[in-house]
This record gives sequence, C-alpha cells and structure tokens, in this order.
Amino acid sequence: MTRTILITGTSSGYGKAIAELFLDRGWNVIATMRRPDPGVFATSSARLKVLPLDVTDSGSIDTAIAAGVEAFGAIDVLVNNAGIGMASVVEATPDSTIREIFETNSFGVFATCRAIIRQMRRQGHGTIINVTSSCTLGVMPLVAIYTASKSAVEGFTESLAYELDPFGIKARLVEPGYAPTTNFTANGGPRMQGLIPAEYEPFAQACFAQMANYPTAYCSEAEVAEASFAAATDDSVRIRYLAGADTKLLADLRWTTSEEHYLARMRDMFGPHVQSRVSS
Repeated sequence: MTRTILITGTSSGYGKAIAELFLDRGWNVIATMRRPDPGVFATSSARLKVLPLDVTDSGSIDTAIAAGVEAFGAIDVLVNNAGIGMASVVEATPDSTIREIFETNSFGVFATCRAIIRQMRRQGHGTIINVTSSCTLGVMPLVAIYTASKSAVEGFTESLAYELDPFGIKARLVEPGYAPTTNFTANGGPRMQGLIPAEYEPFAQACFAQMANYPTAYCSEAEVAEASFAAATDDSVRIRYLAGADTKLLADLRWTTSEEHYLARMRDMFGPHVQSRVSS
C-alpha cells in the first residue's frame, strides 16, 4: 500500500525538496503551506495534494489533516518543517518578535503534533519528524532566540518519543546544517530590521566575517530530504538524523570532546576573539 506523508512549509527550501523526493519515491504527498501554490512543483500528480496550513492556527491544522485523510485514507508520516529564521541581538529583540518566532518554530510544532497524534493513535502507527537545526548542537552567536525555539523542539521530541512508543508511533529529529541558499533570511529578514544595534555592530561584523570562512561544505536541500526519508523509513529506535557536514562536525565536537575543547573550537570557527570589553 502506498504510504502518505504530510509536510509543513513546502513553498520553498527544505520543505519543497522533501516533498519532491517523497513524491519521486512513490509516496502520496500532502504538501502544505500558508498560501497554497500548486505551481511550486514542476509536475502534477494524483499522489500530490497541495493544501493550506498555518501552524499557528489550530483550525487550519485540523482541516488540513482531515482533508489529507479524506484524500489518501491515512497519514503515515508528518514532517514539521515550517519555520522562521532570525539573527538578532537579544537586548534589541522585542517580546512581540520573540513570541512570533516561538509561535511558529515551537508552539506550531507542538500543535501539529497534538493534532496528528490523535489520528496516528487511532490507526495504530505513524512517524513524526521535527526539523530543527545544527545550532542546537553547536550554538553560534546572534541566534539566541532562534536557537532557543529550536532547542525547545529538541527536548520536546525526545521526550515525546518515549510517550508515543506504546502506541507504535515514532518521534524523530532531522537536524540540518547551515545553508545560506534556503529561506532562513527570507522569512526572518523583515523581522531583523534594527535588531543589531550600533553598539553590537563591530561584534556582528566580526561574526559575519568568520561565517565567510565556513569550516565545512554548506548543507544542501537534498541532504535534508534524504535525512527525512531515512527518518521516515527506519525501523530502529533512533531519534536524531543529521544532515550536512557541519552538523556532523558540531555533533562530534559536542558529544565526543571536552567542554573546553568544544568552546575553543566554536570560538575559532564562529565567534570573534574579544580583545577587551566593550564599554557601554
């Protein structure tokens, strides 16, 4: 029987790549986005259904799930990919922006999980895949809010995996590395205006200069799609699926070296060396 996957945030980037790979491999694909545009995909197929879904709207989530079940009979896999990227200085980031990031990146994931769990529990099987980020393994400067929103999903998913195991449902994480060609800044750009004040500009510019000498190849959309496919089809108890050379590097630093070595290496790669304290 053909399996069915529902993916959030498929208008571009990782979500689109995930949808296309599963479609190519014979799955039914429910590709969701806030403003549905079937033209996003190069080909049409009876196995592809493009639906509206706003992860910050519980009614929208329930409607999309019901429509997907009606179209294909069941939803075997959910991929929570929709998210907002943002670089900012914490001091300059207003509460409203922080809450907006968490509404999509964290609370939106919690909401779609709650909704799909009811469906998967009734059918007796399923897999939930939450897409986070390599920054949850190796934390970089200027992304404290974004990292916090994704780290919340990491802890949530690992705990959820135990909770759902008795019902034959898996909860998993796909952890992509850095990819400047994705819509990280496209989604976050308007929110980032004025969030790096003049006092922090020298520090920020030094950080950006470091990023220009990125230590590994960038993560590709294809790598994230393949990691998602592995997470969807693996029968083991594994939770984390790394995507990108930098994610693997950061995981190795975090998990196999000392705290001192990890912090020194992270500063070498991403954080400018502070020669003296900046006066206020």
